[in-house]
Amino acid sequence: MLSLLLPKSNRFLLRTFEIPNSLCSLFFFRLISSDHESSDLSLPSSPSSSPSQCLVKSVCSLVCTSYLRQNHVVSSPHRVNLDFDANSLTHEQAITVVASLASESGSMVALCFFYWAVGFEKFRHFMRLYLVTADSLLANGNLQKAHEVMRCMLRNFSEIGRLNEAVGMVMDMQNQGLTPSSITMNCVLEIAVELGLIEYAENVFDEMSVRGVVPDSSSYKLMVIGCFRDGKIQEADRWLTGMIQRGFIPDNATCTLILTALCENGLVNRAIWYFRKMIDLGFKPNLINFTSLIDGLCKKGSIKQAFEMLEEMVRNGWKPNVYTHTALIDGLCKRGWTEKAFRLFLKLVRSDTYKPNVHTYTSMIGGYCKEDKLNRAEMLFSRMKEQGLFPNVNTYTTLINGHCKAGSFGRAYELMNLMGDEGFMPNIYTYNAAIDSLCKKSRAPEAYELLNKAFSCGLEADGVTYTILIQEQCKQNDINQALAFFCRMNKTGFEADMRLNNILIAAFCRQKKMKESERLFQLVVSLGLIPTKETYTSMISCYCKEGDIDLALKYFHNMKRHGCVPDSFTYGSLISGLCKKSMVDEACKLYEAMIDRGLSPPEVTRVTLAYEYCKRNDSANAMILLEPLDKKLWIRTVRTLVRKLCSEKKVGVAALFFQKLLEKDSSADRVTLAAFTTACSESGRNNLVTDLTERISRGVG
Repeated sequence: MLSLLLPKSNRFLLRTFEIPNSLCSLFFFRLISSDHESSDLSLPSSPSSSPSQCLVKSVCSLVCTSYLRQNHVVSSPHRVNLDFDANSLTHEQAITVVASLASESGSMVALCFFYWAVGFEKFRHFMRLYLVTADSLLANGNLQKAHEVMRCMLRNFSEIGRLNEAVGMVMDMQNQGLTPSSITMNCVLEIAVELGLIEYAENVFDEMSVRGVVPDSSSYKLMVIGCFRDGKIQEADRWLTGMIQRGFIPDNATCTLILTALCENGLVNRAIWYFRKMIDLGFKPNLINFTSLIDGLCKKGSIKQAFEMLEEMVRNGWKPNVYTHTALIDGLCKRGWTEKAFRLFLKLVRSDTYKPNVHTYTSMIGGYCKEDKLNRAEMLFSRMKEQGLFPNVNTYTTLINGHCKAGSFGRAYELMNLMGDEGFMPNIYTYNAAIDSLCKKSRAPEAYELLNKAFSCGLEADGVTYTILIQEQCKQNDINQALAFFCRMNKTGFEADMRLNNILIAAFCRQKKMKESERLFQLVVSLGLIPTKETYTSMISCYCKEGDIDLALKYFHNMKRHGCVPDSFTYGSLISGLCKKSMVDEACKLYEAMIDRGLSPPEVTRVTLAYEYCKRNDSANAMILLEPLDKKLWIRTVRTLVRKLCSEKKVGVAALFFQKLLEKDSSADRVTLAAFTTACSESGRNNLVTDLTERISRGVG
């Protein structure tokens, strides 16, 4: 039994307490009876010494006297206050006292002494005291209190890593007539969940059915809570589905945990589905439940749905509070709808019930910073102080980030100093905001100096810090230093996400180190990360530039097979590669497929493919290719094409397209005309220039 309950992943925690199943009952008997020969398990042999007997009688008398002096509630025994030194009582004497009291004075008096005794370290982890007490209560027919003692044992022994041993004794008490109850088994589940022993809790849950205990709503609730807290979202989803299928409804607090956890993991639609399902079963959502969903929808960017949820909440009789409004304001700001957010903010300001809090102000400040409206952000920063609200580290970091992105590093440094003056220390997120902006503004030395300052303040780099540093080294084409940071990041315990791996793969590709990029790509896949369209596009583009069109096509097909949708840049890279190999027909098919998908080809792709047709003296197909473009795009593309044809001394075809260009735009741009004039002059075709110049001067297309 004990080994069954012990999960493989947690056996190291409790290995000293594993007991073979065959010895479990024998262990229980020896634990109770020790060296005593008495067959009465509830009454250990009386100590032979007369002083010991007197002490036991004296303690029993003290307990009874204290108990009789108090007003009693039958279900809740008082913990008596004994004017007695617990250290003068031996373990054997303690179990004799509890057994004697249960036999002569009743269960409640015995429980009073029991709770007094386990309040002392000497008896708190003395298992025989629990077992004798439970057995004595069982002899009195008081199963409820016997289970209460077992639950007390479970909690106290879990404190010292002996939960598995305590659970084993609870299970073995079935041989003494104390069948495990759902309340006691749920106590085991609750303790295991609190300790993060989810696999252990699952084993206990399975054992409940074996022992004839039917899991109830609390059992499922505890498993759901445990899995969500441990980040095991799929497992939590499975337990929650089972819970709802049995008609059990979570309480409001559990519902909030479920909705918040699902939303934080991007499963907002799943959260809404459970929310609706629970309502169908009779669940009555409260303000906090609605606010959790509204917050999740706002973080997802589903602002319209969030406001629809708000309307439903109001219809159900709940008025939005400051947290509801803050979630909506934050969502609006993140979508760039700052003015709408500010109107909602003003509604809070004018409210007699709720006022904006620090988080509300921080969201609004972040919205204005995002739109580069730093004056308004600073105004709100001052306003919140006037209202008696103290900006927190997140508020300062948000405003510092805004100034850094705008290049106002002087003000950013002032704010960092102000933080220190007001008792706040900039954290690594604050420094990351400044370092990232400095690197993007080509001020890397200043960024490194600031980072060293952060380290001198006792801060440590996080995953974002390493990503910034690696990205900067890749930008500087120092791939070796980037890899050094990458290795240090892994040693520190931070795992690189797909975005960071994309940066490294792209850097390898730019340096034409395809073997390294291929190895990193395979490593990423083996680690369970999913390559994105940026990953595939980098690989395809580089193989095309290297002239390895077969590998480029292989990655393109793998990309589609794994559900990653190519964008116009992916198609453009592959079309350019095919054109370099003079595979114009294949390139044209790919171009048409891109158009069919509703993608807009980049200008370079249009020009490249049209130029390849021109090289083959097939200007008609080049014209057909460009025909669907709107006038503005057509003119821009043809101008570029004419200049490219001129650079390759293909003056005749260039003249053809130039004439078509003048038909749509009689005022030819000077750059294109200059390129055409130069090419004609160098090719001895000045007559073409004369003809086109006359047409331009007459304004004839």
